[in-house]
Amino acid sequence: MSACVPTRAEDPTRAKRTHPPHSPPPGPHRPFRIASADVSASLAVFLIALPLSLGIALATGAPLQAGLVAAAVGGLVAGRLGGSPLQVSGPAAGLTVVTAELIQQYGWRATCAITIAAGLAQLGLGCLRVARTALAVSPAIVHGMLAGIGITIAVAQLHIVLGGTPQSAVLDNLRALPAQLAQLRPAALSISALTLAVLLAWPRIPGRAGQALRRVPAALVAVTLATAAASLAGLSLPKVDLPSWRSHALAGMPEGSALGLVAAVLTITLVCSVQSLLGAVAVDKLAAGRPGVPRSDLDRELLGQGAANVVSGALGGLPIAGVAVRSSANVHSGAVSRNSTMLHGVWVVVATLLMVPVLELIPLASLAALVMAVGIQMVSLHHIRTVTRHREALVYAVTTLGVVVLGVLEGVALGIAVAVGVSLHRLARTRITHVETEGVHYVRVRGQLTFLAVPRLSRALHLVPHGTEAVVELDGSFMDHAAFETLQDWQNTHTAQGGSVELTGRAGTRIAEPAEISGCRCRPWTPWRNHHCQDPGTVEPGDRTGEDTGGSGRPSGHQLARGISAFQRNTAPLVRDELARLAREGQRPSQLFLTCADSRLVTSMITSSGPGDLFVVRNVGNLVPLPGEESGDDSVAAAIEYAVDVLKVRSITVCGHSGCGAMQALLKTEPGGTRTPLKRWLRHGRPSLERAADISRPGARLAGRAPADAVEQLCLTNVVQQLEHLRAHESVAQALKERALELHGMYFHVGEAQAYLLTGTDGTEVFDHVGASENASVVEDLHRSA
Repeated sequence: MSACVPTRAEDPTRAKRTHPPHSPPPGPHRPFRIASADVSASLAVFLIALPLSLGIALATGAPLQAGLVAAAVGGLVAGRLGGSPLQVSGPAAGLTVVTAELIQQYGWRATCAITIAAGLAQLGLGCLRVARTALAVSPAIVHGMLAGIGITIAVAQLHIVLGGTPQSAVLDNLRALPAQLAQLRPAALSISALTLAVLLAWPRIPGRAGQALRRVPAALVAVTLATAAASLAGLSLPKVDLPSWRSHALAGMPEGSALGLVAAVLTITLVCSVQSLLGAVAVDKLAAGRPGVPRSDLDRELLGQGAANVVSGALGGLPIAGVAVRSSANVHSGAVSRNSTMLHGVWVVVATLLMVPVLELIPLASLAALVMAVGIQMVSLHHIRTVTRHREALVYAVTTLGVVVLGVLEGVALGIAVAVGVSLHRLARTRITHVETEGVHYVRVRGQLTFLAVPRLSRALHLVPHGTEAVVELDGSFMDHAAFETLQDWQNTHTAQGGSVELTGRAGTRIAEPAEISGCRCRPWTPWRNHHCQDPGTVEPGDRTGEDTGGSGRPSGHQLARGISAFQRNTAPLVRDELARLAREGQRPSQLFLTCADSRLVTSMITSSGPGDLFVVRNVGNLVPLPGEESGDDSVAAAIEYAVDVLKVRSITVCGHSGCGAMQALLKTEPGGTRTPLKRWLRHGRPSLERAADISRPGARLAGRAPADAVEQLCLTNVVQQLEHLRAHESVAQALKERALELHGMYFHVGEAQAYLLTGTDGTEVFDHVGASENASVVEDLHRSA
C-alpha cells in the first residue's frame, strides 16, 4: 500500500535549501503541539458522533459497538491518511440501507468481510488516481440517491419510534404501518416525541443565552434529555445493549453467489467513494480562505477511506465514508488541521471503554427518532429546487424512487441511464424556423446544433432568397463541426451573391463580426488583463513590454488613447443611435446602483446593463453615510436625493464584494492615530464593524454556508448595515412609505464570478445564490424593481 501513496516528487530546478553563512545552526525540532482550536472542535464533533454512531448501527441491525468502532477508525485512520484534513469520516447515514441489506442477506461477519473488500477496491482506485472521475456523476443522481436512502431510513425508524420493529423493505414497512399505528406504545412514542421536539427547538433558542446553548450539539442534548426523562419516569423501554468486547464479532468469510458478492462490494465502494469525494469538495468550499488549510487531495482521500474501511471491517465496524454533518461542525468549530478529526476518534475510544454504563441507559426509541430526523433531512428542499431549476427533476425523481423500491445500486443505475437519455434528448432536440419580416429573413435555431440537425438547418437556410438580408439567431451553447461548416459555407455563398448575414444570439446581440476591423479580433468579455488589440508591427524598438505598461509595450497614457481609438472605431457605431436617443430624451434610469470603487467590479458586466439603465455611485467600501454626519461627506447623500427625488428611481441596490480592501482596512484600523482621509471616510463603516461583532445577532450567511472568514463576514454585514443607513435618509424613507421605492442587497464574489442577492433582513440575513440560468431574469427584476 505504501507504494501507492502519492508523494511529492523532487523538483530538479529547485535549489537546495541552505542556511546563511552567519546564521546559527538549526535548533532541535519543536515539540508536537495541538492547537486549542482543534481540541475544542474535536470535542464538538465527538458529541455529535457518539449518539449518531449508535443510532446508525441500530438502523442497520448491526451490533451497536460496530458504530463506535467505525467512528473511532474513521477519526484515527481516515483522519490521518486521508487527503481532506478537515473532513470527518465515520458510519454514514447514506450507507445505512446498503449495510442493512447486506446484513439481512449475508449476516454481520460476512458484511465485515465485504467492507474489507470494498476498502481494498478503494485503495486500488486511489492508486489508479481516478478519484476525480467520481465527480462526473450528476449531482441530481447523488442528491436523488441520498433522498431515497433518507426516505428508507425514515420509514424504517418510524416503526421503532412507534414502539415496534421495522421490516426489511420499504414497501413492507409502508404496508405494516397501519397495523403499527393501531398497536403503538405510548412510552416509546413519548420518548421519541421528546427527542424530536428538542432536535427541532434547540437550534431556534433566541437571544444571547440561545447562542451560548447552541454550542452544545442538539443531538447530544436531545438524547440526554430523553434518557433522563425515561430514567426518572421509570419507563420500561428497550435500551442500548453493548455486549462485552470479548464476544465482539469480527469478519468472517462470506458465503453466496460470486456475482452477488461482487455487486455488494461494488455498491459499498461506489457509495462510500462518491459520498466521501463530494464531501471533500464541500469541505473545501466551507474552509475556503482559512489560512494554513490546504485543498483536498482527492486521490489521497480515496486511499485514506480505503484504508479506514479495511481496518473497520477487520475490527468488526460499519463501512466508513466522509460525513457531511460532522465535517461541517468541524469546520464551523474552528478546526485548523487534521488533529481535530483524529482527536475526535480518540474521544470515541475513551467513551467506548469508560462510558459503557452511561451509554446503556439510552432508550432505543430516542436513537431511532434521532436517525429518523437525519433521514428526513437527507430529502433536501434546497436540492429539489436546484435540480428543478436545472431541469433535472426527472433524473432526481427516478433515482429516488429506484433507491426506495429497488435498492441503492439499482436506483443509481436507473438514474445514470435517465441522465444519459435526458442529455441525448437535449442534444438532439433542435427547433429550426424561418420567417420573413419586413424584407428581413430570420432563421431561428433553438437548441444545440449537431450533425443530426444539419439537414433541417440546410433546408431552412436555402429558403432565404439570394441577395436578401438575413439574420441567423442561435440559441444554444454547442455547435459541432458539421453544423459549423454548413453555416459557414452558406454564409460565404450568400454574401458572395450580394446578400448580408448577421449571426446573433436569442436577444439579438451579435455573436460574430462579419470581417476583420483594422486587424482587431477582440470579442466582448474575453479573458483579459489590461488587454488592448495591437498590431505587432507598431511596437517601436525602444519599447519594453511588461514594465508599467500593462503588458502592451507602451506607456499607460498611450494605452488609454489606444483604447479610446478602439471605442470610436468599433463600439461607437453600434451604440450611436441609442446614445443619440438618450441625449434627446435625457436619462431615465430605473435603479440607483451603489457599489465599491474596486477596479474588479464592472457594473455593466455583472448586471447585463447598458447606457441609461443604472445610476451608479461608487465609493471606497460602498458606504452610505448617515444623514447629519459632519460635513465633507455630502456626495453620497446628494446622489441619493437626486436619484430618488429627481430621477424617480424605483429601486436602490447596495452591492458589496469579496476581498474588499476597505473592509480589510476597517478590520485593521486601530483607534486614534493620524486622521488620514481614508480613516475619516472609513468611520462610516464602524456601525458595520460593530454589527458584525454583536454576538446577539445571527451572522449573515452566504447561500446556506457561513462566511469563509472575518473579512467576508464584514463584507456581507456591511451590505445589510448600509441598507439601514439608506432608510435613515429623508427622501428614501418617504419613497418607501409611499411604496414607490424598493431596497436590495447584493454581494458579488469576485473569484467565483457569482452574484448573491439578499433575501431577508428580519434577523435572517441570507444572501442566496443566483445561478446562470436565472441571471437574466434577476437583473431584469432589479431593473423593473419587481
